Amino acid sequence: MAENETRLFDAIPQAPNLRSGLVNTLIAQIESGDLAPGQRLPTEQEIVAATGVSRTVVREALASLRARGLITTRQGLGAFVAKDPPPRTFSILPDDLESIDEVLRVLELRMGIEVEAAGLAAERRNDDALRQMNARLDALDAAVRAGSAGLEEDFGFHRAILAATQNANFTRLFDTFGSAMIPRQWTRLDRMTDAEREKYLTRMQHEHRAILAAIEARDVNAARRAMRSHLTKSYARFETLRDKAGHD
Repeated sequence: MAENETRLFDAIPQAPNLRSGLVNTLIAQIESGDLAPGQRLPTEQEIVAATGVSRTVVREALASLRARGLITTRQGLGAFVAKDPPPRTFSILPDDLESIDEVLRVLELRMGIEVEAAGLAAERRNDDALRQMNARLDALDAAVRAGSAGLEEDFGFHRAILAATQNANFTRLFDTFGSAMIPRQWTRLDRMTDAEREKYLTRMQHEHRAILAAIEARDVNAARRAMRSHLTKSYARFETLRDKAGHD
């Protein structure tokens, strides 16, 4: 591998999620032109030698780049930067959320989007939007009572709020992220006792109902406060989960 190629890869952050660190580094190099369209990437072994990460991490990182359309592979020749890469887009994939710290960063993003959206929803909502939000919460209630984490139903409720803004850009953004915006897999519901699970789900639904009540009342400030409170409490719960995991 050429010396300049070595320099491209010798500073992979040794973060808890090494795959994401390598993916982010490669994406930055592709977007900056350090890795040009059509250029062959170093071999897996060369990247391992330059970064110190395992071959498994490298393979997973390259698979992620292929899924994003940023690189292509040719049998017997290796991996190449795509000559016609897709337009630059921002996405969060479920596989990216491999640590609680990453979940916290997603929640920070959601606060910036959904707090304002809740206010707009309170200002602009119509009767059909209210029916949609109520239906999503009823579906979430039914799902969790049946033993499900209610991931899709939770996503549906938050999306219904965005739809109530009557600004399609909010829902388009949310749809780009998909279920990664509701990272319920980290809440460890399966490890809770029945009493703990019931307390958690009741509290979650109480927070959801408070958001809906403010939107229904057309109280813009209350809707923003309720959404911020909901997401802030989620943030605090994940921080506690992270700290507890660090002590186990």
